[in-house]
Amino acid sequence: QVQLVEAGGRLVQAGDSLRLSCAASGRTPSNFAMGWFRQAPGKEREFVGAIMWSGAVRRIADSVKERFTISRDNAKNTVYLQMSSLKPEDTAVYYCAARGNAGSSWYRDIHGIGYWGKGTLVTVSS
Repeated sequence: QVQLVEAGGRLVQAGDSLRLSCAASGRTPSNFAMGWFRQAPGKEREFVGAIMWSGAVRRIADSVKERFTISRDNAKNTVYLQMSSLKPEDTAVYYCAARGNAGSSWYRDIHGIGYWGKGTLVTVSS
């Protein structure tokens, strides 16, 4: 069974940068895509970023693409979300997600995502 554990969430001020990490443990399936979603209070969970196993295909949500980047280190089975110029509206619980045997649009089917982390809270104060 694959487990995802996020780290790095904390209280920051507007304009700060923050890097989240998510480590996968267990026997990961082939073509193991990873990514990030977030959920703000009272809102639905939304896509933030995704990266395929090779790292060659990456997607970032339009709402954050100028400020967030996603990367991964397969040797560590870890995906990162680098966030800069944080805004109060970025406040949310950030969830790591993953799917094996993933196609390039795997993140569009939120109900088909095989693995979720428990989330890490990012709070951005104004």
